[in-house]
Amino acid sequence: MSTYRDAGVDIEAGDRAVQLMKSSIAKAARPEVIGGIGGFAGLFDASALKKYTQPLLATSTDGVGTKTEIARQLGIYDTIGEDLVAMVVDDLVVCGAEPLFMTDYIAVGKVIPERIAEIVKGIASGCQKANTALIGGETAEHPGLLSEDEFDIAGAATGVVDAPNLLSSEKVRKGDLLLAMPSSGFHSNGYSLIRRILATKKLDLGHVYQEFDRTLGEELLTPTEIYTRDCLILIAALGANLRTFAHVTGGGLASNTARVFPDTLAAIFDRSTWALPVATTFLAETGGIGQDAFESTWNCGVGMVAVISPDSADLALKTLSARGMRAWIAGEVLPSVTGNRASLSGDYRK
Repeated sequence: MSTYRDAGVDIEAGDRAVQLMKSSIAKAARPEVIGGIGGFAGLFDASALKKYTQPLLATSTDGVGTKTEIARQLGIYDTIGEDLVAMVVDDLVVCGAEPLFMTDYIAVGKVIPERIAEIVKGIASGCQKANTALIGGETAEHPGLLSEDEFDIAGAATGVVDAPNLLSSEKVRKGDLLLAMPSSGFHSNGYSLIRRILATKKLDLGHVYQEFDRTLGEELLTPTEIYTRDCLILIAALGANLRTFAHVTGGGLASNTARVFPDTLAAIFDRSTWALPVATTFLAETGGIGQDAFESTWNCGVGMVAVISPDSADLALKTLSARGMRAWIAGEVLPSVTGNRASLSGDYRK
């Protein structure tokens, strides 16, 4: 007689994974969370929303993409979860929403409890950085669809913003400034191109190339920066002088910024205000990737953009500096002549 285990699904291993991840999840909580993990649903006390005039719930879902393959090849699983949290919660904060809680989904070829616990440890760490509760999740074993060491992760989060404080393209004004927040690396976008370069140029993830002070694999697994708290504090400091944000993900700096601009205005970035990250230059030159191609794929050193009024620039820079972030003014808002809502000009600083 065949059993579920014979078919490749190990329920006992799944139960052990839950036990191993409990201590990490406990650290990613908020006072509004009711109960613990293990039930069929996570609970969040919505009475906390009474303080809002007109609370708008915001939701976002995302994954990490093929960056998971780099983690698999290196056998490093405790950072990829931070990438997942960043990709989800930093989309929420763009409209001014505070992320409240998150759930995750992990699909694996074979449940290896210690590996699952490492992934969830990273997710919980990211949630702590964002002050977002991790209130539930699912681990699914897919034998026959994924090999035993393959996995994929996805997540969803819910946040809240008061309607009068909603950030949007309607608040952007001519003469506003573009404040750039530095990325921590490639974040979680453009890894299909990166993996193609690795394969065609036979680059070694375990090698320390002269451009870096660590292995190429470690460089590529740098967790995505989580900007949530920085953005929320900036909103509190600037008030109406903060117009909106743009989270720089797949598609690059210009295309993501264009998403939060009206048709009549354009974000003009000045490349001379920052230098390309070493890793970006290394892979672009090694892979023979032209500027147009890498600018429309990678973040090129900018992970989040705040659109602010000119008279709040000093306060914005000081506010972020106090949090250890070296932001800078990277451009301005001008009338859109061609209908293009965002572009880059000049040359990168050497």
